Amino acid sequence: MKVIIDEDKCVGAGQCVLAAPDVFDQRDEDGIVVLLDELPPDALRPQVENAAALCPALAIEVAK
Repeated sequence: MKVIIDEDKCVGAGQCVLAAPDVFDQRDEDGIVVLLDELPPDALRPQVENAAALCPALAIEVAK
């Protein structure tokens, strides 16, 4: 699994961080998403897919 984020779309809602804190964080200055692990283990797939689904800006893509 590969996680792709589009910082330009991100609105800093933070839902991704709540859903998958091992994979996502936010910048302190503006709340924009920070990808901590571009290739997280498959065990985190449910959390990552949930984070992508919760993102109001659709800024997260989960590729195989």
